[in-house]
Amino acid sequence: MPDIASKSFSPLTRWIQMALGLIAMMSISSPQYVWTLFVAPFQQATGASLPAIQVTFSLLVVLQTWLAPLQGWLVDRFGPKFLIAFGAGLTGLGFVLSAGASSTFTLYLAYGALCGFGSGIVYIGVVGLMVRWFPDRRGFAVGMVAAGYGVGAILTTIPIDSMLRTSGHQATLYTFGLLLGAIGICAGLALRAPRPEETAARIALAPQARSIADYSPRQMLGTPIFWLMFLMMTMMSTGGLMVVSQFGPVMRDFGIADAAIAGMAALPLALSLQRVANGVTRPFFGWVSDVMGRENTMFAAFGLEAVAVFVMLLTRDNPALFAIMSGVVFFGWGEIFSLFPSTLTDTFGTKNATTNFGFLYIAQGVGALFGGPFAALMHDTLGSWYPVFYLIIALDALTAALALFALKPMRAAFLQSHR
Repeated sequence: MPDIASKSFSPLTRWIQMALGLIAMMSISSPQYVWTLFVAPFQQATGASLPAIQVTFSLLVVLQTWLAPLQGWLVDRFGPKFLIAFGAGLTGLGFVLSAGASSTFTLYLAYGALCGFGSGIVYIGVVGLMVRWFPDRRGFAVGMVAAGYGVGAILTTIPIDSMLRTSGHQATLYTFGLLLGAIGICAGLALRAPRPEETAARIALAPQARSIADYSPRQMLGTPIFWLMFLMMTMMSTGGLMVVSQFGPVMRDFGIADAAIAGMAALPLALSLQRVANGVTRPFFGWVSDVMGRENTMFAAFGLEAVAVFVMLLTRDNPALFAIMSGVVFFGWGEIFSLFPSTLTDTFGTKNATTNFGFLYIAQGVGALFGGPFAALMHDTLGSWYPVFYLIIALDALTAALALFALKPMRAAFLQSHR
């Protein structure tokens, strides 16, 4: 009897699909990560106040996360190829149309709605594809494409900032909207879902415990495991986004934001380290989880973040160490975007993986609502950032404990009982 591996796809096929997914993710990352560069030009163009302009960013994040189940269902229902290309096109179109925005309504519709909904389709769709193509390296594959969402911003931030200074925001938005939209559409049209025979051998080799059945979103939502994972991802998202949203004010309040480190101000250096760490951690801990197990890796990574936040507080009088430790904090946080999708698919199967992850991804939206505003409220009420960081440490430690002592035995019992 011939070896099943001999009938499987070319070894390069899934890696090409990963590369295409990475490119698609990079093409839709700019609206979120370079938003801050466009705030002042949009204020001048619309004559609106800063709070009114910032509603655009909130709208983008809300539509990207809270509509994730709908976006995932669309991809599962109509296929990834055209939906991902459509999402990339919507994101590019949002950039182009916002170039001519002279009112907040137009800005909300173009930059907020089109970029938010379009990028959400691409993000959910690409992650859903990778968990299918890589049943044996699920954590690593999801981590790689999730890292692309941050890497894309690293590659575009300097060119966009430079063109803004020389050509203005309209030309910049037109140029990068058309360029990134075209790149994303081309990558999306080359993506496809794997055929069953292309993953059969890989599933047999997969080291992680996984479901042999496929669960619908309704079935998944009826299990305690899903809601435990939702709670855990919400807590990690909340803690991480507290740091993301308030890090600048924190460093300024500590009096170290403008301290010179090797000829560079401490704040931009810290932000650069955070972006690099946030990208590297996703495939790294994804790979570790493929080898060590999902919950074991969660315990290690979440615990690392808790310790890093505590040490970062201890180094608040040393700008260089504080900046370095902030990078370690992000190294312990960013992997949630590879560990949770992989664990979810291991548990509930691949057939409805994209839609199922869409429901879990709402936790990121919940974290966004709690993270920034609640951290600012705590600071204004208590007059200090220390309670905020102590809360982050507590959330990290609690989530690490839940991963090892609650999620791990619950998933083992669930998978055993449903074999």
